[in-house]
Amino acid sequence: MATYEKNFTNAEYQRRIAKTRLAMSAAGLEAIVVCDPSNMSWLTGYDGWSFYVYQGVILTHEGDPIWWGRAMDVLGARRTVFMDNEDNIRGYDDTFVQNPDKHPMQELAILLSELGLETANIGVEMDNYYYSATAHMKLLEGLPTANFKDCSGLVNWQRAVKSEREIEYMQRAARIVEAMHARILECAEPGMRKNDLIAEIYVTGIRGADGFWGDYPAIVPMAPSGMDATAPHLTWDDRPMENNEATFFEIAGAHRRYQCPQSRTLFLGDVPQKYRDAESAVLDAIDAGLAQAKPGNQAQDIANAFNATLNKAGFEKDSRCGYAIGLSYPPDWGERTISFRRGDTTILEPGMTFHFMPALWLDDGGLEITEPILITESGHECLCTTPRELWVK
Repeated sequence: MATYEKNFTNAEYQRRIAKTRLAMSAAGLEAIVVCDPSNMSWLTGYDGWSFYVYQGVILTHEGDPIWWGRAMDVLGARRTVFMDNEDNIRGYDDTFVQNPDKHPMQELAILLSELGLETANIGVEMDNYYYSATAHMKLLEGLPTANFKDCSGLVNWQRAVKSEREIEYMQRAARIVEAMHARILECAEPGMRKNDLIAEIYVTGIRGADGFWGDYPAIVPMAPSGMDATAPHLTWDDRPMENNEATFFEIAGAHRRYQCPQSRTLFLGDVPQKYRDAESAVLDAIDAGLAQAKPGNQAQDIANAFNATLNKAGFEKDSRCGYAIGLSYPPDWGERTISFRRGDTTILEPGMTFHFMPALWLDDGGLEITEPILITESGHECLCTTPRELWVK
């Protein structure tokens, strides 16, 4: 049925499903309804910009998963999912879309009942961008005898260790973000409108690198300058870049929905000594953190080593300094599982991928020098070769 080029083999999808079912059994769940588009794609291969309406994947302990969504998106499901049985692709009528008198979860409740789940323990992703309070209320009303449990993160955690093909996609995305940073360094200059520079970033990212095409990143470029760069999540406008100020660029290359974020900071003009001091402290702290990035260590070991080194140099960072990355859709390129911070005792395993994100925000700007990393059998690999330094033009 699928005519779209598949990203993975059926065997890989079945391996993922088997792994998820073990987690379901441990949680006492007979079925799960997954609404996170990243989890939907990971389990079935579905890929489409349809997450603005209600959709999901139903997984029980038998048979292939069922993709459920808007009727017009059934055609996209047929072209992208690995399931080849029409019964495993279900669509609801368009009159349910954004209609105050009807709700798609009413149709989902009927489908779950048809599957014999009217009294089952069913997991739903309650703490997720794509599952609303109204959706949950309607599902409870439509299936009052079922026992709904929160399974937020259940599938996310199964995604932590990447397969060889997933790592290959992230390496391709790494080549793309390298090209994006190279383009920034090449064309950024005083007087250039910020939106024109962002256009260059987008063009480079979508064209791709090394013959591999660029997908859309899960987050837009973060590129604040000067005082705007004292905040972490501002984007851009049409103001020209100015001399004697810093701009950090938090961007990602993406390939087949796999994200490889990386940040660098560019200073136009003469660099103040405090920026050099911050650069030196951050680079030393990165080295200390990376020394702990190896299998068998805990996620907090990286954060503790990073923060201890940073503190010795007179700087502090009160937020986490890294998180898991991989397959993602907007609004976030993180996997929402493992974090590099004190108290996260997750054991690092080969095949895990992270954005080591040791950013500093100063009183008159920001400094971001970050690295996407892969945990290997013997240590770690930095996915990108972008020079690790404060850029100056």
